[in-house]
Amino acid sequence: MTLTARIIAIAMTTSLLCAAAAQAQGFPGKPVRIVPFGTAGGPVDTLARLYAEKLRERWKQPVIVEAKPGASGTLAADFVAKAPPDGTTFLITLSLTHINNAILQKTIPYDPFRDFAPLSQLAVGYGPALIAPPAAPFNDVRELVEYAKQKPAGVTYGTWGTGSTPHLFGEMLAKQAGVKLVHVPYKGEGAAHLDLFGGTLDIAWANSGTARTLLNSNRIKVLGATGSRRSQVLAQTPLFGEQGFDGFEPTTWIGAYAPGRTPPAIVDELSAALRKATRQPDIAARWRDIGFEPAGTTPEEFARIHKADFLKWAQMIEAAGVTAE
Repeated sequence: MTLTARIIAIAMTTSLLCAAAAQAQGFPGKPVRIVPFGTAGGPVDTLARLYAEKLRERWKQPVIVEAKPGASGTLAADFVAKAPPDGTTFLITLSLTHINNAILQKTIPYDPFRDFAPLSQLAVGYGPALIAPPAAPFNDVRELVEYAKQKPAGVTYGTWGTGSTPHLFGEMLAKQAGVKLVHVPYKGEGAAHLDLFGGTLDIAWANSGTARTLLNSNRIKVLGATGSRRSQVLAQTPLFGEQGFDGFEPTTWIGAYAPGRTPPAIVDELSAALRKATRQPDIAARWRDIGFEPAGTTPEEFARIHKADFLKWAQMIEAAGVTAE
């Protein structure tokens, strides 16, 4: 490359960087919308509203939270994937939408990598817990398995969606124990729990924070927790591994994504704002209340985590024999 060509290339790069910086400097310039996983009032929606408060203070602009429940988070993810890539619409979601759904659903309206710009992994979960009504004739996972062996029609279990981690774990347990467990998907864990309380379901899954709240109010019993270590909120609950069931160690996470093609400078601003909010004591405490540990990664770190976990879960799903629906 000649000296003149190098000078032109440097000038063009500098111009683009300056334009991107100028674009981010005036960000957002209009109201921002956060689309959370799940139903309004659910755990992710509640956290999204706390983040919205911090972002309003930072940007001096309205920040609204607009839930779009359904299809195991696919509707919310697809909405954000197709939003204008200007950073004023972004997603806060479970890893389900970008890993499990992409692996297990035959058709999905978005590409989990190409159609999104990773912003930050906000929190890492301890793993969901398996719960039952207080009057259920079993008290742990081993007793549940023995009970299920006497029920050829199967034992029903509720989750927050087809392809979710609880769905995968339910199918893994059925295969490993040689029993029939009938999956019943819902739009959110709260809806499944209402049917559990009403006697429609035999058992259900819950985030560990939700399980603790229900346990403290004597509305459930907790049969076992997943993950590689006991959570702080369910410290007395034995893990599946402690009860003789292997493979229930992988955990989920919650992260934020902007639409693909969002300018890097705006991605950096969104990520910085989210990381700062994640470090705030009230948000960190709320994450722990629902059974997650606050994280707050950079976009680059989050992209690496997403890619590595996608491969890990794909291998685990194949080993469990769970097929696309």
